[in-house]
Amino acid sequence: MGIADQFKDKAKDLADQAQKEAKDGKGDGSNRSQDASERASGASEQARDKARGAADDVRGRFDR
Repeated sequence: MGIADQFKDKAKDLADQAQKEAKDGKGDGSNRSQDASERASGASEQARDKARGAADDVRGRFDR
């Protein structure tokens, strides 16, 4: 499982938790769900960029 998949899973977990809390009357779950999804999306993009950078570094080392 890649880092991006882990972030997506975490975002889904947070969204599910927010929806459950909204049903239980513990706050505005729809905003929390959306915020969690947006944060996870940004985090997964950052992780993907880091992975690409690391892959480029490795290629650069072994292309000699």
